[in-house]
Amino acid sequence: MSNSSSIRHFLLLALADTRQLQLLHFCLLLGISLVALLANGLIISAVACGHHLHTPMFFFLLNLALSDLGFICTTVPKAMHNSLWDTRNISYTGCAAQLFSFMFFISAEYFVLSIMCYDRYVSICKPLHYGTLLGSRACAHMAAAAWASAFLNALMHTASTFSLPLCHGNALGQFFCEIPQILKLSCSKSYLRELGVLAFSGCLGVGCFVFIVFSYVQIFRAVLRIPTEQGRHKAFSTSLPHLAVVSLFVSTVMFAHLKPPSMSSSSLDLALSVLYSVVPPALNPLIYSLRNQELKAEVWRLVTGCFQKH
Repeated sequence: MSNSSSIRHFLLLALADTRQLQLLHFCLLLGISLVALLANGLIISAVACGHHLHTPMFFFLLNLALSDLGFICTTVPKAMHNSLWDTRNISYTGCAAQLFSFMFFISAEYFVLSIMCYDRYVSICKPLHYGTLLGSRACAHMAAAAWASAFLNALMHTASTFSLPLCHGNALGQFFCEIPQILKLSCSKSYLRELGVLAFSGCLGVGCFVFIVFSYVQIFRAVLRIPTEQGRHKAFSTSLPHLAVVSLFVSTVMFAHLKPPSMSSSSLDLALSVLYSVVPPALNPLIYSLRNQELKAEVWRLVTGCFQKH
């Protein structure tokens, strides 16, 4: 039996048992992270450099790309290191830093997606008030509120989780430091405070989810009332990428954490955790770029311009 003061490191879950599979996982993670870094970097550069993209929708997309970059850089580098060097260790402070970063960027992603939903709602349901409701100052305030809320949420969870006495070893059943896995190591009945913080965050998350669902009900009702097919297609083309990204993110997170215990298995849990912590940052920019002609054109102009200079 050990307590948290004697723990100097944690043991993360190995992605594979054999050396060949470890190297395969390293290559896969490297490929996914490079795609995510390149795609999100291109979106950030395109929005920053393209003056005609300085609109609320693309401003929030830039914030989403920033959260995706942070998201992929939180869990993947350590997993790649462990796969390449055949180790499972992460230091106590490294685990705390990873947990804080993970909660910060996953919260920021969710809050930014909620704000983007509001942007789509105002654009389609209240187009005459778009400039008033989503002026530059209002957009900056909403983005700042999203990042500040994410920071406070991550700080509360990290402080609450790592103040617990740990009595059940140091092996985590996950390839990165995650709250449920650390709670499993805590002493009996000592994690009620963290459960209270989780309940608060859960209520906040459910509130955002209800807002997103309500907004899309109003959006689809407004789109179906548009008389021309071209108008409906244009409205759908700006909303469907956001809906696809939200669905991918929310469904994987909810299924991973709310599935019945009878469905739990180490391989399924590992696959689901990869789905919501590694895949979205690589897929999100591709979903938006494929559906948005303005963004696609600006990214193409940026890429071709770089090649012409060289």
